[in-house]
Amino acid sequence: MNAPPAETVPRAAWRMLGLGVAAQAAGVLLTSIPAYLIPLLHVERGESLASAGWLAAAPNIGLVFTLVLWGVLADRYAERWVLVAGLALSSGFALVAAPVDDLWWLAGLLLLGGGATACTSATSGKIVAAWFPRSRRGLAMGIRQMSQPLGVAVAALVVPPLAGRFGTGAPLLLAGICLGVLAFACAVGIANGPAAQAQTDPGTPLRASAGLAADRSGPASSRPGAKGDVHASSGLGTDRDAPASPVDPNPYRGNRFLARIHLVSLLLVVPQFTLSTFGLVWLTVGQGWDPTAAGLMIAIAQFTGGIGRILVGSASDRVGSRVRVLRLVAVSCVLVMLALAVTSALDRGLVSGILLIVATTVSVADNGLAFTSIVEAAGSSWSGKAVGIQNTGQYVAASAVGPGIGALIALAGYPLAFALVAVMPLLSIPLVPARDQHRTG
Repeated sequence: MNAPPAETVPRAAWRMLGLGVAAQAAGVLLTSIPAYLIPLLHVERGESLASAGWLAAAPNIGLVFTLVLWGVLADRYAERWVLVAGLALSSGFALVAAPVDDLWWLAGLLLLGGGATACTSATSGKIVAAWFPRSRRGLAMGIRQMSQPLGVAVAALVVPPLAGRFGTGAPLLLAGICLGVLAFACAVGIANGPAAQAQTDPGTPLRASAGLAADRSGPASSRPGAKGDVHASSGLGTDRDAPASPVDPNPYRGNRFLARIHLVSLLLVVPQFTLSTFGLVWLTVGQGWDPTAAGLMIAIAQFTGGIGRILVGSASDRVGSRVRVLRLVAVSCVLVMLALAVTSALDRGLVSGILLIVATTVSVADNGLAFTSIVEAAGSSWSGKAVGIQNTGQYVAASAVGPGIGALIALAGYPLAFALVAVMPLLSIPLVPARDQHRTG
């Protein structure tokens, strides 16, 4: 398959992508804060690890239960105001939670705040689908996936010193301010996609606001039957021949493509969260590393994982296929998990850390590919719901990794546990669809 020709992306599209990444990173910051408060709560306040653990889980529980709901709202009312409303709500809950001392009231507010941050998942994906052509969408979705490691990195850097000096409310106050500022910025800087605009006035041709080009598979002049005549409200516009109605049929009905992508992602979540959950303890306890050196290696792994998502997304643009690259990632994941199993049994040196970096990078590389496939196959009026379903499945599977793989490691040791984890990406390989499907662009 030949790669599609690269298309020029208007500057405003990159600006909106940047706002979407910042918004989602701020949401990740809020949901990550409780985990970095555990040492303070346990050591200085005497809270049990179980109670502190529930506090850390609260925002993610709220997020899981609202992902699909925010996707439905984004599909129904378009991404701009749904994103702004969710950011404003999460900001409000964070600010209200900042002065709260009671652990269970704090957990309740963080549950609501985490649920509100789920707005960023569906809306940022719709922004990419709406304003980036297919030939640049893999790169854009890879950049969008940087929001997770970025938010976690910020939390790791700022939460412990802020909480240690000013108390547990200081990081929440910071997150609330960041979310509020981004709510205002998104209200000003985000434009609804052409399909969402047409939904409000189905009788008119699709129009692009904010000077953006339509999301199409190629220039109008290069498609058969294209008249090359466009409407534009402020610069570039959408193709006049685009369908007036943005309503897509149910992409799950009579088609297993999305279900297969969901299942592939669910299986590939297992090695990803195995490494993120047990990578540090494997290096320190299993391989005898100094905790400081091991922490540095984990930080490098997070950074390279984020870069890897961008590179893999860009590769799918050049190849012209998401699923071909996704299949290669699944095969690579099997190999790196088996290599970790061998290394865990034989080596205690630098090779362990280097291999952990490689394995972490490979294990997260599928995320952007899967999300890009989903928004392209679902269509504009279903992409929010499909992304919500995708995220929900991943979070549910990830929640089982901690206790399940932890018990497996305790029972069988790291080498055998890593080898058994490799079975999950192995099972995913035949489930990867043979060809991409496109309703968007």
